[in-house]
Amino acid sequence: MFRTIKKVLDHSLELLVMVVVVVLVVDVLWQVFTRFILKDPSTWSEELAVFMLIWVSLLGAAVALNRGAHLGIDYFVGKLPPRKRLYTEIFAFLCVALFSFTVMVLGGIELVTSTLRLEQLSPALGVRVGYVYLAIPISGFFLVLYSVIGLVERLTALVKGTLVSQSQTSHVEEGID
Repeated sequence: MFRTIKKVLDHSLELLVMVVVVVLVVDVLWQVFTRFILKDPSTWSEELAVFMLIWVSLLGAAVALNRGAHLGIDYFVGKLPPRKRLYTEIFAFLCVALFSFTVMVLGGIELVTSTLRLEQLSPALGVRVGYVYLAIPISGFFLVLYSVIGLVERLTALVKGTLVSQSQTSHVEEGID
């Protein structure tokens, strides 16, 4: 049951990121077309591009964490023995989960509610800015979810004495020394 829910959430998040990227590309193409071909720049397309970039970067960070595709300096971690590497991964997932929950989820909810309360509107689109900021707690939720899943996988591997694969697929690769 949990795997099915996670699979649906993963697919929905990835689909949302793809849709936002498509909207961003079409918007930027429209902006270039109106500026250089029509010689009458669009007044709203730049603001929409900024909003879409905010959403795609924050939600894309959650997708990358789920796939184990975040950039990292893993040269030294890769040189560690398997057990120490596992401890390092546990520490990293714990830090990501705590940061994402406190700053992005709790702080993001506060930011969204206060901005919606102030009824701040974007200048060109007239969109309530609080809706743009919703990307913060939503991506924070997914970052916490994927961090907790990674943390549980690593802790389980530590208890069982196995090593979890880099792509977080829960496949056992080798025994821990």
